[in-house]
Amino acid sequence: METRARYALIGLFMLAVIAASFAFVYWLENKGGFGQRDYYRLRFDSSVSGLLAGSAVLFNGIRVGEVTGLTLDAAHPEDVVVTIGVVPNTPVRSDTQVGLESQGLTGGAAITLVGGSASAPPPEATDGELPLLTAAPGAGQDWASLGREALRKLNDILDANADNLHSAIANFNTFTDVLARNSDRIDGLIGGLERMTGGGAEAAKTPTYDLTAVTDFPPLAEEPSWQLVIPEPSALLALNTDKMTVRPQGAAESTDIPNAKWSDAAPILLQEKIIQSFENAGYSRSVSRPKDGFEAGFQLFLDIRSFSLIDGDKPVGEIAFEAKVLGPDGKIVAAKTFTGTAPASGNNAAAAASALNAAFDRTAKELVPWTAEAVNAAPQPPAPSDEPPTEELSPQRT
Repeated sequence: METRARYALIGLFMLAVIAASFAFVYWLENKGGFGQRDYYRLRFDSSVSGLLAGSAVLFNGIRVGEVTGLTLDAAHPEDVVVTIGVVPNTPVRSDTQVGLESQGLTGGAAITLVGGSASAPPPEATDGELPLLTAAPGAGQDWASLGREALRKLNDILDANADNLHSAIANFNTFTDVLARNSDRIDGLIGGLERMTGGGAEAAKTPTYDLTAVTDFPPLAEEPSWQLVIPEPSALLALNTDKMTVRPQGAAESTDIPNAKWSDAAPILLQEKIIQSFENAGYSRSVSRPKDGFEAGFQLFLDIRSFSLIDGDKPVGEIAFEAKVLGPDGKIVAAKTFTGTAPASGNNAAAAASALNAAFDRTAKELVPWTAEAVNAAPQPPAPSDEPPTEELSPQRT
């Protein structure tokens, strides 16, 4: 009998524990406690996903109660009516803001009550219903629903502009194809800009070559009285560069010799060295550039036809240009084509520079005396008179 009595007591104890557990769970899920509650109704005009009976109610971030019920309004199917119970003395006012807040990654939600002025009255019950607070429009939307709505609007925009997007993508593909086909030219353009600005490691490694002005001229019998201006020579775009070029014999197109350049563009380089050659020949006070600012009676115009290495069985450096002497009246008083060649020991940069320097020496030795002879043979401009101008006196009347 005593054994059976002990088993009965154990069974009763277990039943009591189970009943207490169920009561505690019910308290947590539905009431959150056995104390008194103040109840309110909340109206939302949008979905309240994640909100359940027993969800927390927060006032300024502090838990003050729980959701006790959720219903739909038959007269307004888009609205959701939520019943909440909060601890007494919670400062709920008629202007308290109502919202919905997602909690964590579990998808749960909580009612949020924010602020309200101390002078505002509490919400009043009407028609026997609980006091009503209305949430702001869209307050029930969480970040997930807002993201879905934004993606839907973005999809609508993409659908409406599908043709324009296809056209833009096609144009972009065309543009990239053009860039791919002209990548060598773009690299050359960027390299040219880099060399022009003096930047880049490549510019520092590229050897620079120069021409040498002619010095061995016979002395002049007397210094001439004429003045001669030598403008910058004209040249095609392919020759108006500081690149050292090589052209196969019999061909019209030339290519650049890699890792080599002149000290300046070919027209400026030839102008400088030709003026120096005139000065070395004794015409320092007679020859100058246009920018020096003095008036000249004669001008020497040069048009460069060739300035490159001619590659073949026997490579040669070639310089060719057309020379024209213009008189004070702008008319041509003499014209001649000068061509100078010199053998090269190879087709590399050093051999090309040496051969072109020798070719320039030959052409400059012909150009300087030819120009002086043409100017001396041309009619000279009248020399300015040193006497003051005479005034013509009008007869006096008596």
